[in-house]
Amino acid sequence: MPVDHYENFPVASWLLPARLRRPVEAIYRFARSADDIADEGDAPTAERLAGLAAYHAALDRIERGDTPDDDAVFGPLAAAIREHAIPLAPLRDLLSAFAQDVEKTRYAHFGELMDYCRRSANPVGRLMLHLYGDRDPRHLAYSDAICSSLQLTNFLQDIAVDYRKGRIYLPQDEMAAHHVGEAQIAAGDAGGLWHALMRRQIARARQLLQAGAPLGRALTGRIGLELRLTIRGGETILRKLHADPACVFDNRPVLTRADWILMLARGLV
Repeated sequence: MPVDHYENFPVASWLLPARLRRPVEAIYRFARSADDIADEGDAPTAERLAGLAAYHAALDRIERGDTPDDDAVFGPLAAAIREHAIPLAPLRDLLSAFAQDVEKTRYAHFGELMDYCRRSANPVGRLMLHLYGDRDPRHLAYSDAICSSLQLTNFLQDIAVDYRKGRIYLPQDEMAAHHVGEAQIAAGDAGGLWHALMRRQIARARQLLQAGAPLGRALTGRIGLELRLTIRGGETILRKLHADPACVFDNRPVLTRADWILMLARGLV
């Protein structure tokens, strides 16, 4: 299953036990295709929102017992929902976040960003824990912290990419406090207080990741290893961002082969 196109899915899904590969792939296909409706191509806003509304309607049909077997997205999803009693609320939260991306391009403060993360990222971790049969409220809280951190980290990686799409996922009040304007992002200018602004965002994302990190040790087996790799991946990107906050403009930080080898070695310990 490809996992490089939707950043909020587990980064090491080859570790999934065979019994969970189909439901995870079904959820992934749902999320990826819905995200593409919101984010890809040149369709007008109304058309994008109508496409996402159709996804909501399909979930409603599944909830009523309808199984669209001939649909490449909702046929497998309906089967997974029934076989694993997957809750629909996280799937609807994802659609809500994708719809918000169509209409909302600026975030006044960090609280607005965290509300977005609650719907765009946290559902993925909660769905994974559900599939593994983990209902521990403390584990769900850890998962939320990790997923929100990874979403914030992705925002920082993609500042230039998102700006070209007309979006800024930095708190507007904090940009103003650091005298960083949109023209500076447009110019790829890392001068002034850019480094200070970035390091504040990095520190907050790192704190969230550390807050959720105990989950990587609390969970055993493949899911524990996968989660530890995911956490290590987030830490690695944050470290690269901290070392060079200007890299988002000309050398977007990514995980290299060497990073993966080191992460795997550390994750196995």
